[in-house]
Amino acid sequence: MRVRESLRSGPLGFGTAPLGNMFRDIPEDEALATVDAAWAAGTRLFDTAPFYGAGLSEIRLGKALRDRPRGEYVLTTKVGRLILDEVEDPGARDQGEKGDIFRYGRPNKIVLDYSADGTRRSIEDSLKRLQVDRIDFVWVHDVAQDFHGDRWIGMFETARTGAFVALDQLRDEGVIRGWGLGVNKVEPVEILLDLAEVRPDATLLAGRYSLLDHERALQRLMPTAAARGFDIVVGGPYSSGVLAGGSHFEYGAIPPAIATKVERIKALCAQFDVPIKAAALGFVLAHPAVAAVIPGASKPERIREDHAALAASVPGGFWQSLRDEGLVAASAPLPIDR
Repeated sequence: MRVRESLRSGPLGFGTAPLGNMFRDIPEDEALATVDAAWAAGTRLFDTAPFYGAGLSEIRLGKALRDRPRGEYVLTTKVGRLILDEVEDPGARDQGEKGDIFRYGRPNKIVLDYSADGTRRSIEDSLKRLQVDRIDFVWVHDVAQDFHGDRWIGMFETARTGAFVALDQLRDEGVIRGWGLGVNKVEPVEILLDLAEVRPDATLLAGRYSLLDHERALQRLMPTAAARGFDIVVGGPYSSGVLAGGSHFEYGAIPPAIATKVERIKALCAQFDVPIKAAALGFVLAHPAVAAVIPGASKPERIREDHAALAASVPGGFWQSLRDEGLVAASAPLPIDR
């Protein structure tokens, strides 16, 4: 099933990674108030994962949504990591390029498991943490965090014969609506689309289709997805926060070249009186392959900013200037192209 067919309240969702204490120790009441603000603003698409704070994001999201009618929202989570009752040091986890971004999360041990049995167990565990009876879409998480490393190539192969097959079956049985990958690299999605033995429905692509990084996705993935009716849900439209005034890019420090590009985009935004979030969201949603975008937030006011940005009127001259100044790829669809 296509993601866009499930959406009842527009393409703007809520990526709840921050609720897992991403980068900072977020008070419980603040986290719950953020979900409440999202609901009040009309958000009806919520994405989470066991990895986010070792289950903390799922627990908080479930608590905030438990009195909401289950049929009124779309819920997505991920598989590939199991959360155990054992305790470990969150700051000492080896999470590759994601480092220790969830060092303030729960201390429960996290183990990789892309097998069919692990996939089913992960979904069962997520249902308990979320306090729901069903999940709509399931993403296979970070199966290629370092796609050129032997460890993660092996994980992709395990997922191909394990998680992918199990999710195909669960979709066909009506347990879930659909599945795909939840990754921050383009290559594994391209490979997934070439597989003949499974039938994924959509994919969550984080950070690879944004104002700051979209060239690789435009080469093959986005055109192929659009032609096949394969929906892309875009995560990280603000590139870990740098496009929204944050201090991170791709989970780490902001490189000088990125800082320079951001300043140039900000200057154009100021010239045309356009909120930079409106530019970021408008760019992403202009591509016909994109079904939804799920920026993250940990404060209610950030949610309200996102909805205001989506509703903002952006003049055509702004988009044309972005293209003319080489700040977006010449082949990138823009709202003025519709």
